[in-house]
Formats: sequence, structure tokens, C-alpha cells
Amino acid sequence: MHETLRVNLAERSYDIKIGTGLIVNAGAEISAYLDRPRVAVLTDENVAAKHLEALRTGLTASGVDMVALTLPAGEATKSWPHFERSVEWLLEQKIERRDVVVAFGGGVIGDLAGFAAAVLRRGVRFVQIPTSLLAQVDSSVGGKTGINAPQGKNLIGAFHQPTLVLADIEVLGTLTPRDFLAGYGEVAKYGMLGDEAFFEWLEKNGPALASGDMEARAYAVKRSCEMKADIVERDETELGDRALLNLGHTFCHALEAATGYSDRLFHGEGVAVGCALAFEVSARMGFCSQESPSRVRAHLKTMGMKTDLADIKGALPDAEALIALMRQDKKVVDGQIKFVMARAIGDAFVTSDVDLDIVKTVLSEALAMR
Repeated sequence: MHETLRVNLAERSYDIKIGTGLIVNAGAEISAYLDRPRVAVLTDENVAAKHLEALRTGLTASGVDMVALTLPAGEATKSWPHFERSVEWLLEQKIERRDVVVAFGGGVIGDLAGFAAAVLRRGVRFVQIPTSLLAQVDSSVGGKTGINAPQGKNLIGAFHQPTLVLADIEVLGTLTPRDFLAGYGEVAKYGMLGDEAFFEWLEKNGPALASGDMEARAYAVKRSCEMKADIVERDETELGDRALLNLGHTFCHALEAATGYSDRLFHGEGVAVGCALAFEVSARMGFCSQESPSRVRAHLKTMGMKTDLADIKGALPDAEALIALMRQDKKVVDGQIKFVMARAIGDAFVTSDVDLDIVKTVLSEALAMR
């Protein structure tokens, strides 16, 4: 079971390989890109405990040596201290411009390792081996790398495309149900923003996908990557259409900041809640019918996902404070918050013409239900 997609970006083009056995065959997949048989791997404690030796074995089978740095798991790792540690470790390992850094983990490791590769010696190549559903369908593709700041999410970073993406869907079977469903928030997002037929497929096949159906998982990863690749090819550095990929993220990033980038709210969970809020604001603005947010929420609830502010444990700021956090979003232009709104499921658009009083009302109502 193997699929190969191409991200066409001239000299920065690369393949996304989706299927089974890609970790145990990593050496064969990566060797063609190596000038010398050695890679430096950045990973986290959870992934290392489960999969690092399998990766080492897969690399060794093709004569590729591996050195690895294991970082703490969690969103808090996307920070200056761990970024500094990673870059200095790579320098200590004498990683050169011709070498390859491997990001072996979820979205946090992919973003951090990619940013480290982007700035190390003014840019070295890196390979993404995403081990979470969220990373396989979203963060490993497109070249966005970076870390968080106290002021907000992903405010420090660079565009640096990977050399190769290896999405081994077998590894998804080792995720906890919560981790898997967090990634599903990004999968559903693709249907919501640009492909109603895919959303309909998810409504029918989402439960099977979550329960371990490999064919369903392969298709969901493939379709998500196809959609992201298509958008990235049109708009590599987010000057236009690529902003559509941020459906739900303006709300999500504010909620992540409000919860301290902790395990109170995983990124994909915030995306799901944010999509529900975005569709609700869209309906209140008259952009779409009330049927659309109702359908979004119904599907997310069927999947057992977070859909409401009430699903987030612990205290949250009031509506005005959440809007203030949104103003730190990296997409803000001239002080105006850019939102991704929807005319219907599968028809999203980017606009700054959103009534913040309506946003405040929706947030206040949601907070009152806690």
C-alpha cells in the first residue's frame, strides 16, 4: 500500500510518500538524498520510546548512520530554549550543508526541526517522517516551520520546504485515541474549506478511519495531502489562497495561548473547536446557512471530538481577552484580524470584513455554556 504525491515548486519540489513500511525502509528511501551515509534525527520522548529503534534499524539496513536528539514531548517544546538546544546540538554533530536533518515526530518536532534546518548554516536539507495524523495530513507538508513566542503561536519561523516526506500510516496505530482525534480535526478541516464531497466521505467513513481501517486512513491522508499540495503550489508563502488552510486557526491559536500551550488543548482539538466557531460566526454574519455549522458540529461530536469551549477544562479568559489574543495572530494586517469564513461546507474564503461584535457575542455565548 503505497502512494506518491508530488509537490511541484520548481527547484524546491519534493515527493510525499504515503503507505506502510516506510519507517523500516527509511534508509532506502532517504539514501538517494545523502552525500554521506549519516543523518541527524530530532524526535521527542514519546516517539523515541516507541519508534526510534525501528528507524535506526531501517537506516542501518541501508548503511546509514544515525545520531539522535530526544526532546520533551508537547507543544511547550516549540520554544526558544529547545530550539537553541537543537541548533547547538546539530552544530556539535558537525552537520554540514550537504547533510540531512530528519524530523521524526508530530507537528511540534516537524516545525522545530524544520526551523532548525532552515537557519543552520543558512539552510540544510531536512526530511519529514511524521508520526501523528495531524503531521501526516498537514504540518509535514508545505514548508512552514517555526516556534511559538509568549505573544502567540508560530510567530517565529521560516518557509523551508522538506526534501522528502514519508508518511507511514502504520505508526498511526500506536497513537492514543485523543492524539488520533486531534489529528482528525485537520482532516475534517480540508473537507470544510474546499471539498464537500470529501466531508461527506468523512461523515460516512470517519468512524471506520478512527477504529483502524487502513484503507480509509490511507485515503484520508492522501486526500488531505493532495489538497494541501495544490494550495501550496499556488501560494507557497501564504500571500493568498494558502490562508484558507487556517480555517479555525485564528480561534484555535488564541485558545492555545489562553491554555498555555499545554495538554489542556491539543492543536488539532483547537482546530476542531475553531472550525465550529468559524462556521457559527459565518452563519451569524449571513455568509452561510445555519445548517452548515450544525452539520460541522454534528460530525465532530459523532467522532467524539471537542467542539465547544465547554469541552476545554479549566479557566478561560473572557471574550474580549480572547479577541485580544487573536490580534497577535501572524495573519493580522494593519491591525485587522483576517478570518477564514465559509459560504458553505467546502466553500471557505478569507476576509477582514468580520463584525467583531458578532465574534464577541459568539464567544460570550460559548463561554456562558461552560
